[in-house]
Amino acid sequence: MSLSKGPDSAALTDGFGRAIGDLRLSVTDRCNLRCVYCIPEETPTFQPREELLTFEELERVTSLFVAAGVSKVRLTGGEPLLRRDLPDLVKRVAAIEGVRDLAMTTNGIFLAKALPALQAAGLQRLNISLDTLRPERFRLLTRRGGLRKVVDSIRLARDSGIGQIKVNVVPLRGFNDDEVVAFGQFARDEGVIVRFIEFMPLEAGDVWTREMLVPGAEIRDTLNAWNPIRPLDPTHDAETAERFAFEDGVGEIGIISPVTRAFCGACNRARITADGKLRTCLFSLSEIDLKTPMRAGADDRELLDLIGGGWAAKEAGHLINSSDFERPKRTMSAIGG
Repeated sequence: MSLSKGPDSAALTDGFGRAIGDLRLSVTDRCNLRCVYCIPEETPTFQPREELLTFEELERVTSLFVAAGVSKVRLTGGEPLLRRDLPDLVKRVAAIEGVRDLAMTTNGIFLAKALPALQAAGLQRLNISLDTLRPERFRLLTRRGGLRKVVDSIRLARDSGIGQIKVNVVPLRGFNDDEVVAFGQFARDEGVIVRFIEFMPLEAGDVWTREMLVPGAEIRDTLNAWNPIRPLDPTHDAETAERFAFEDGVGEIGIISPVTRAFCGACNRARITADGKLRTCLFSLSEIDLKTPMRAGADDRELLDLIGGGWAAKEAGHLINSSDFERPKRTMSAIGG
């Protein structure tokens, strides 16, 4: 473990000089949808409630990561709004000195009812997943329904003044890749940032193939041919998305290309699964258990040593494009994006 002094605090650095800065905190592995690239259609096996970190444990873990250099926290799942009394956790995390950016990723189905309490508790930003604008496709993709609820939630959040809203889209070849322009128009009409994310091999059921991948460069070219776009400067060094604005100034697009244009060299993200495991990459094949020692009485120094050791061993990058690539055993819903 090494420490490098930043402008405001000491930050853990890994073996490649990357300073930790961003924590993805999963609060549940459960979800109300069954998206084909995430959760199997048959009844999945979820963690028993007693295996999930409590709010007190999640607050403690977050405080330790902030002490290690984290300033951005995003609550994830599964679907985080399935976790009862979630605004209480938001309030706890928002109160931690050093948390400067507190966001949440959600599928939006339950957001409308929860939004006022989340906003009052201190939530600052939202990432909302939406992969199609067509009701019949939404039902096929999610094996459920609710497109109207998601779109209404996006508009409600936009009008609430909560802050930046990003709509995350995963294009799949032959399924929704013909909606790239429609989502470009959605960004312009709705005043939200639409981000296209390349399909990654983290799904249940091994449905991922390279043929299903729609490369980020293709998405950029499709949008540019429809309505010219220009690149924007990144907001920070660890930005995952290439940012674009339309030439007329109306609408913003992000393109995240973890497969064809990997950004591992600047990655500053750590992930805590809902059952208390530290992962330093979505594609990690190993995890560090923080829950067991925490429940056995480990003090903060002992837990910080575990966190520091895990971060020091962070992988140079994923191996998706290598013959040595091996899929992690956990799927996206069990890891927390």
